[in-house]
Amino acid sequence: MQLLNGNEVITPTKADAATAAESGRRLAAHLDADASLRLEVKGTSEELTLPPAAARLLVRVLTELGQGHAITVTPLGAELTTQQAADLLNVSRPHLVKLLDQGAMPSRKVGSHRRVKLTDLLIYKKETLAKRHATLDELAALSQELGMGY
Repeated sequence: MQLLNGNEVITPTKADAATAAESGRRLAAHLDADASLRLEVKGTSEELTLPPAAARLLVRVLTELGQGHAITVTPLGAELTTQQAADLLNVSRPHLVKLLDQGAMPSRKVGSHRRVKLTDLLIYKKETLAKRHATLDELAALSQELGMGY
């Protein structure tokens, strides 16, 4: 499947998931924070070297595929449609548009369509989650203070 921003979504078959799980486990056993990865291109004499960050990312990709999860790789600087942004926040598109109108996060218009940077969306999501946790902690403390048995 192809996303609107051009990224491909990879959905593993059961066989792919099994192979990815095994490869991920074996690769992870050999990597530390500074380990690079040398790959041999099958059928050629060519070798490729992946930097440590790419090797760690590959382990993460293989782990997710091994669990049967569909994945895509999106650069942090990518701009998302309002539907993609809403999906990432787990809200409706109209609710996201309302948040954008209220200035909850920056966006820009491309013609009549809005775009939201992934980095801005992730910052908003992190801040919102932190506020929720603080509110829940406050409610828990109040219920303890009032002896409500929670």
